[in-house]
Amino acid sequence: MNIGSICTRDVIMVDASETLRQAAARMREYHVGALLVVSQSDGGQQAIGVITDRDLAIEVMARGIDGGAVRVADLAKGRLITVPASASLDEAIAAIEKEGVRRLLVTTADGRLAGIVSLDDLLDAVAAQMVNLARAVRGGLAREAARRRPLPTPDFSTVRVPAVEDPGTPRRFDAEQFVGET
Repeated sequence: MNIGSICTRDVIMVDASETLRQAAARMREYHVGALLVVSQSDGGQQAIGVITDRDLAIEVMARGIDGGAVRVADLAKGRLITVPASASLDEAIAAIEKEGVRRLLVTTADGRLAGIVSLDDLLDAVAAQMVNLARAVRGGLAREAARRRPLPTPDFSTVRVPAVEDPGTPRRFDAEQFVGET
């Protein structure tokens, strides 16, 4: 399984010139926790960053900053963290761990945006693999049990168990006490 097969293809964008309040409203409207920040250039739209609901809460709200007075570009600084669509789950997880982010932009072989993958997406994919692995184990055990010949039923008539005075009290039995008894 590669990241291109699990990433979200509909990436919601916000222009760098918009306010943080507008960005928050867009997150609410589209029920997303991250927006790709773009700016217009001669070649079209250029990705310049990602802002998240966490960024808004920690960097803006917690500091008492008016989100209507700050532009998205002021918060969306830093480098873009990307992973190719051909990357494996392990490679994406390693990138998230190394970079300390919760989302990665997914790119095509020619560097174009293919989508976005979140930590939740990766958890879902890994969980699905674990479910499939558990089914494989259970299926293997069931096949093994079906192929196995039944064992003969043991003859318990020769096994002696000493009487217990109080049936509610567990009793330890020493194997040596039975040696020589018939």
